[in-house]
Amino acid sequence: MGPLSPARTLRLWGPRSLGVALGVFMTIGFLLLDAPHLLPGPQLRQPLAPSLRPALPSCPPRQRLVFLKTHKSGSSSVLSLLHRYGDRHGLRFALPARYQFGYPRLFQASRVKGYSPQTGGTQLPFHILCHHMRFNLKEVLQVMPSDSFFFSIVRDPAALARSAFSYYKSTSSAFRKSPSLAAFLANPRAFYRPGARGDHYARNLLWFDFGLPFPPEKRAKRGNLHPPRDPDPRQLQVLPSGAGPRAQTLNPNALIHPVSTVADHRSQISSPASFDLGSSSFIQWGLAWLDSVFDLVMVAEYFDESLVLLADALCWGLDDVVGFMHNAQAGRKQDLSTFSNTGLTVEDQQLTARARAWNNLDWALYVHFNRSLWARIEKYGQRRLQTAVAELRARREALAKHCLAGGEASDPKYITDHRFRPFQFGSAKVLGYILRSGLSPQDQEECERLATPELQYKDKLDAKQFPPTVSLPLKTSRPLSP
Repeated sequence: MGPLSPARTLRLWGPRSLGVALGVFMTIGFLLLDAPHLLPGPQLRQPLAPSLRPALPSCPPRQRLVFLKTHKSGSSSVLSLLHRYGDRHGLRFALPARYQFGYPRLFQASRVKGYSPQTGGTQLPFHILCHHMRFNLKEVLQVMPSDSFFFSIVRDPAALARSAFSYYKSTSSAFRKSPSLAAFLANPRAFYRPGARGDHYARNLLWFDFGLPFPPEKRAKRGNLHPPRDPDPRQLQVLPSGAGPRAQTLNPNALIHPVSTVADHRSQISSPASFDLGSSSFIQWGLAWLDSVFDLVMVAEYFDESLVLLADALCWGLDDVVGFMHNAQAGRKQDLSTFSNTGLTVEDQQLTARARAWNNLDWALYVHFNRSLWARIEKYGQRRLQTAVAELRARREALAKHCLAGGEASDPKYITDHRFRPFQFGSAKVLGYILRSGLSPQDQEECERLATPELQYKDKLDAKQFPPTVSLPLKTSRPLSP
């Protein structure tokens, strides 16, 4: 199997050690939260081009996967490829009763459909856990084995803020009260109230989804936050120029170690006097913990590069990660560009800076995982990566031309087949796909997998894993937002 990674080493700790560590971390959280073209032939199951992998892979494909599906970060497209892969290979998904695992509450194993801890080990194992949740490692490990491959995806909080404002305007009280994102970011304290319904969407949404605790807010005399130091954009890498910066290795043993005691079945925290929850040490501690748990964190701005690295890490073929974008909003452009202010208006530059400052924890998290992604790219090889990315994009384009009417995504008003019409939520239209007519049966099956939105695919997997024993009329209910 090769040497154990730091993440795998942590997860293979003894249950007692792991339980103590998790108890310490999660108790802090609760205490604080309280306040290239298609080759001839129609068979899409055949590779569109020769595989980049050798004919005899040197490793078996990984099929025990935990994907933390973060909000508004391109995660629906990752979920689509996991749905397809698991469906094609007959893998079992850990599914929610509806469409989310009790979000925004922390994940609980009891919310997994068909999970029963009293089965004495006779329960069929789950292979993939990938639907919306607020991450809770202790409970995840009740469902998935500790040697599962843990991964997630992040996005520049400036771009995420724009998407979230449009999508969750009716859900977040802070966004609902604000006439525009610019008005919100100009004076967020006028709209945002910690703990208000849906307001977790309005600030540090990535940090929240990762299940990390929040430090108490420091206020200036006028009630505004002390502005955080914005990481130097020059530390961020822009493809394809130059070599990615090396990841800064954080040693968890050199960071904060609160002492835990057990009382009334709950962990109590006794922190060193030097432990300033508002300091950068607290943020570094959270990032180091994530490094110890997650094997890979993808970056939305480098989505295709991340997919190639994912395929490599899982020992999958490139065709396994080729897919279409899902849950994309119509008319969305690359405003609030990441990394550089080149080409942005003064107003957009100001909006970007304010979004990153307001979402300071997400910005620190994003910078950290952008850096780690580029360290991984260096190890993989940039020229090799560029070749693989070009191949990936060529295959995606060929699939789109072969499968889709018009060769691209469609306005939902033209999608009459309910199986392919994505759930519409928020003020922007969510694009979907219309299949070409005249596909062969095999191509039809594969193209349907590519075009099926996440909610419909979840229902399909649910019916496959839990077939109804009695034919009953289907009950319709309004699905939760993805």
